[in-house]
Order: sequence, then C-alpha cells, then structure tokens
Amino acid sequence: MRNLTSSQEDYLEAIYVIASEKEDVCVRDIADRLSVAMPSVTGAMRRLAAMGLVRHGRYEYVELTAEGRRRAAVIADRHALLKRFLTEALDVDDEIAEEDACAIEHHVSDATVEAMIRLLNSEGRGDA
Repeated sequence: MRNLTSSQEDYLEAIYVIASEKEDVCVRDIADRLSVAMPSVTGAMRRLAAMGLVRHGRYEYVELTAEGRRRAAVIADRHALLKRFLTEALDVDDEIAEEDACAIEHHVSDATVEAMIRLLNSEGRGDA
C-alpha cells in the first residue's frame, strides 16, 4: 500500500465512503468531499485508473475495482482505528481526532496500528 501517495489514499478513501452512502459516485462528489477542484479529481482518477484501482471514463461515474476496494477498505479501517484510539485511549475531542486521524493515517506503520489494536482490545476487556 505504501506505493500510493497520501493524496491517492485520500481519493480512494473518499470514493469508498461516498460509495457506501450512495449508489453512483461522481467526480463532483469527490471534489466536494475533498474540497478540491474537479480537474484535480479528473487527473487523480486517470492515475488511479492506470494503476488498476478505479474505473472511470470521460463523463462517467467513478467505480473502485476489486483491488481499489480492498485498498480503500484498509485505508478507511486505519482511519477509523486512529480516530477511535485518539478519542478512546487519549480522550481527544472528536473533531480534533478526525483531523488528526486524517493526517496520521498516511504515515503510521503497520506495527503501530497493531499495537493500537492490542491496546484498544485489552482496554475493552478491562485487562489494561
């Protein structure tokens, strides 16, 4: 997954989240969600399509491929875990945790993610 840029990860996650909310994902939906210009989205879709992660033709809806969906799910899960860790383990305000999770998710190692999971799971059982 590390061969994706932070921006590409953001695009995949945005498409994944939008697709969970509505049937068809448009370039405008992605632009609005990420607060970027539509030409930026179009360029990103071309690059992600070349990588085999999305399907998108001119004036068509955007769709994740199976591999794109798999990668996007990992990114979204990492984001959710980071936000949960920040709010539950560190008692960070929800809005701040959301912003921080967005920033951290691109740089956190798998080892750190696993440690967070262990800590959250042990706290849930009362072991910690």
